[in-house]
Amino acid sequence: MSETTLPGGRTTGAVLIDGIVHKPAAPSSPTVHALLRHLEEAGFEAAPRALGFDEQGRQMLTYLPGEMIGDRFPWPGWATSDAMLVQVGRWLRRLHDLTAGFTPPAGEQWFIGGTMAPGLVVGHQDAAPYNAVVDGDRLVGFYDWDTAGPSTRESDLAFSALPWVPLAAPDGFTDPAERSRRLHLFLDAYGYEGDRHVFAQAVPQRARRQATFIRQMPDGPLLPIAALLEKAANDVEGLPDDFWSPTVV
Repeated sequence: MSETTLPGGRTTGAVLIDGIVHKPAAPSSPTVHALLRHLEEAGFEAAPRALGFDEQGRQMLTYLPGEMIGDRFPWPGWATSDAMLVQVGRWLRRLHDLTAGFTPPAGEQWFIGGTMAPGLVVGHQDAAPYNAVVDGDRLVGFYDWDTAGPSTRESDLAFSALPWVPLAAPDGFTDPAERSRRLHLFLDAYGYEGDRHVFAQAVPQRARRQATFIRQMPDGPLLPIAALLEKAANDVEGLPDDFWSPTVV
């Protein structure tokens, strides 16, 4: 039985065996599998299906065929296209609407901690380009659900806005006007009805929280990402007020 190592994402150890993904399990995996079954029952096709655990205790998940970024840099054009940004916004809205009514199993355990409560959704928490699967110009879905967990809509949206808009990017990647336009395109696609000036506060909060988590990890391969997130938090707080005001056409 041959194993093919899968590229992409930020989780190591995923392999493909006879068309099924096998990857290391964690204490939170049974809760995540219950979430994936909930999405399956709701007809949500843009996520892997949970198939239980193999004889080595690894998770088994269906394989989403398509293109992933893997270790490529610069990223392919679809990662910065308006069409893909719109699809990501719509994908997040569908996910959040479906998980607002999710009832976790007894003894729920999430990688990020916390428990479900009224007003929360289950966020993917890492719906970034490096976890996306695409087919041409179509978003197939996202891998790497291990860090999924209870969240406000704003917090999960804020994380995805950082790499997709991008609000976290190397200097000169996009000009402020273009970033503002793409932010509102993303929020419009989601159908976000909240005050966008208030949403502005969620972005640096989420960026700093993610950076703190990365810095607490036992080894440091993602430390440059933590630095980028901390810089993004400072940059976002310095954006002018009109950055967060949608342009009326």
